[in-house]
Amino acid sequence: MIYLALFWQFFKIGLFSIGGGLATLPFLYKLAETHPHWITASQIGDMVAISESTPGPIGINMATYAGFQSAGYLGGVIATLGEVAPSVIIIIIIARFLANFDKNPTVKDAFWALRPSVVGLIAFAGLKLLGIVVYGQGVFNTQAALVFAILTVAVLTFKRVHPLIWISIGAILGMVFNVGG
Repeated sequence: MIYLALFWQFFKIGLFSIGGGLATLPFLYKLAETHPHWITASQIGDMVAISESTPGPIGINMATYAGFQSAGYLGGVIATLGEVAPSVIIIIIIARFLANFDKNPTVKDAFWALRPSVVGLIAFAGLKLLGIVVYGQGVFNTQAALVFAILTVAVLTFKRVHPLIWISIGAILGMVFNVGG
């Protein structure tokens, strides 16, 4: 019975917490009031700390943590499924709705026109981040620029290497050269 209740509570949280993982906090505080045997208000701070420091979306991490705290491993899985189920259902409905328009020339043109915008936004974010790393303290960081140049040439040369490998190499080089600090 606890599993059904976990699923339902986190389904509601996933359905109504629009705006990201931190938007789940008011719902979690309410959950702590109504089900203090599952989580307490003081545990929510721990949940935020753990969720912010682990990979993945914060709302899902928080659901997993709360479910595990209240009902073990299976509780963590069920709470997580409850959290993501509304998003999956909504995405399926939207995809089904958009599938009817995929042959429409206006819709095709609109999506085609969005591609350069998305590339521009990603490029802007990358250049902004590069500026922060290379000129972080208001002074040109030669080591950071060198690491960036080496990784850029390597990525462009070896295109079939998995992005996780590049992230790991970048992290290792950043630690070796102490690029951030």
